Amino acid sequence: MTEATTRTVEAMVRHRLAEALGGTRGVLEAAIPTATFTVAFLVTHHLKLSIEVSVAVAVVFLLVRIGQRSTPQFALNALFGIAIGALFAWKAARGGGDAGDQALAYFLPGLLYNAGYAVFLALSAIAGWPLVGFLVGSVTGDPTAWHADRALVRLCSRLTWVLALPCIIRVIVQGPIYLAGHQGWWDTDTAVGVLGGAKLVMGWPLQVAAIAGMVWLLGRNHTPVEESEDAPAA
Repeated sequence: MTEATTRTVEAMVRHRLAEALGGTRGVLEAAIPTATFTVAFLVTHHLKLSIEVSVAVAVVFLLVRIGQRSTPQFALNALFGIAIGALFAWKAARGGGDAGDQALAYFLPGLLYNAGYAVFLALSAIAGWPLVGFLVGSVTGDPTAWHADRALVRLCSRLTWVLALPCIIRVIVQGPIYLAGHQGWWDTDTAVGVLGGAKLVMGWPLQVAAIAGMVWLLGRNHTPVEESEDAPAA
């Protein structure tokens, strides 16, 4: 039996997901700086200090990666996220917002990202071209051949919905909290505190739960992978 037929779609998708998410280390490197900001602000109510502490944590991760000559992608992603949040906070300050308004603005990019990502994943599944299917295509050497297998399309659709679920939950829960603070229905300190707590609870724990759900789905079946004849040799 050839190597192509002994491998399975499920094993390939697990491998690609591990690469995309960076494994446990990558998830933590992306999540801890944001969690650090949230905890620091809830404790100190000092926006600048909270940003500086979260940047310092991300820089430590980055330097360790550089020292080990491994990919700095996830530490850089965290720094980029902090920079975007700081930009929104700065704009809120320029608009006359107090520290609470600025902290609320800091959370807005993450909320927008989750909303956009959830819509993109959901639309790909609804349209019958689930994003996870293209992970399969990247393995087989043909980016769209997987779409001819209806069972595989169904599996990839389920996996895509599971991947989207944390983003959907975050938007449903955190969106109204942000609006309550932004519209003045709650005072900003209360909104920031509740939003910060929700962000901690719904950050990497939800992501890990989603990954566990995907692993469970992938463990139920063993679909053989047939690689494209035009695919380059490994």
